[in-house]
Order: sequence, then structure tokens, then C-alpha cells
Amino acid sequence: MKAMILAAGLGTRLRPLTDSKPKALVELGGRTLLEITLERLRTVGVLEVIVNVHHFADLLVSYLRANSDFGLRIEVSREEVLLDTGGGLKRAAWFFLEDQNDEPFLLHNVDIVSTIDLKGMVEAHKKSTALATLAVQARRSSRQLLFDAEGCLSGRRTGRDVADEIVRPAKHLQPLAFAGIHVISPRFLKMMTEDGVFSIIDAYLRLARDGEKIQAFRADQNYWRDLGKPENLRQAEEDLHKES
Repeated sequence: MKAMILAAGLGTRLRPLTDSKPKALVELGGRTLLEITLERLRTVGVLEVIVNVHHFADLLVSYLRANSDFGLRIEVSREEVLLDTGGGLKRAAWFFLEDQNDEPFLLHNVDIVSTIDLKGMVEAHKKSTALATLAVQARRSSRQLLFDAEGCLSGRRTGRDVADEIVRPAKHLQPLAFAGIHVISPRFLKMMTEDGVFSIIDAYLRLARDGEKIQAFRADQNYWRDLGKPENLRQAEEDLHKES
């Protein structure tokens, strides 16, 4: 199985930790966020990974090579200009299309840590025949996705003073927070008509409007934390100590 790790961001919220290194090399519990993510992916059988890089790209590449790519096939997708999630995946699409099969792949943010059941998520994706499956939780978030009673993506909510964007009208829509983990069918890659810098959520909403199935995977009971701020890292460290 293959995966992509989104690691190209500037990590501005993590400053000063990212003043001299990429956010993927920031440490949690003595391990880099990149290593933690790679190990998580390996648990579900991922053996081939592509990582997008931009901020201190050479440091990240040197780190991978110094660690023998952690025993995996790891490719690097360099972005001279940050392409956001959708543009980053589109640039790396060759990696998933080279096999010419229908095996889904994982897309995972580097700056999150969770106990979300990745294996169960992949299995649910295969059973649903969805174009993409998104890990979501019922928790507070400044940006939320809207899903109908069947768990299909129907819109998004971006703030109190902005009207909801509805692409699939339904009687009841539930707002859920996205956890930064996707399972995607390769056919999605050829359906991204957007170019340049764009969010993958924009592509999902467009395709949902056209009748494609973008499915929710509920992970309400699982631990999840965004590691994009120093205080979040400190809290995650405390959580780790409590578990041990």
C-alpha cells in the first residue's frame, strides 16, 4: 500500500521551533513528527511513501537518507512554491498512477498525532466504493465539513459570519471536524481539474456537487491532536507520559 505525507508547510505556528528546520523534523517524545507518521503508516502495510517538501527541504531529505528511509521506499516531491493540499497531491500523482491499479492510498498530515484506526478506515473505504474517505470527529473547530445522514460530504462551514457552503442539499446536515487523514481511490487523481495552488477540500466539494461520494469515517472515540502549535506539542507530550 502507498501513502503521501503532507510535510511542505512553513510551520509558522510552530515558531521558533521551525526557524531552523521543517515542521516534519520537530520532535515529540524524542522522535520527529515524520518518523511518528511513517511508523503509523507502516502499521497498516504502507511500504511506499511520497513526502512533499518545501521549507528546509534539503534538511528533510538528508534526514531520510541518514535513516535509510526507515526501510521504506520514500520519494520526495519538491515544491518550489507551496501548492496547498490539492496542488501538492496533484504534483505527486505520478507516484500513485505508476501501478495502474485501483488500490486506494492514504494521505496524512505530518503535524497530527492520533489513534485513529487506519486499517479500519481503509476497509470502510473499500466497502463503501467512495471516491475518498475522510476521518472526522464531533469536536469544536473553526472550520467544519457538513455531512448528510448517510455520511456523505454535502458542504462546509467556515465561520459564524459566513453562510454555509452547501453542495448537496439535505434535510439534516451534521458539522464535523476533519482530522487530516484521507483514504483516496486513484481515480480521484484524474478528476482534479483544478491547477496550481488549491485545497483538496475544494476538489472534494466540487465532485460531491457532481454526485461523487466523499464519505465520512467517524473517529469520535479516538485520540487526536493537532501539533501545529508549541502548546499543542507540550500537551501531546503530557498525554504520552500519562499513557506510559
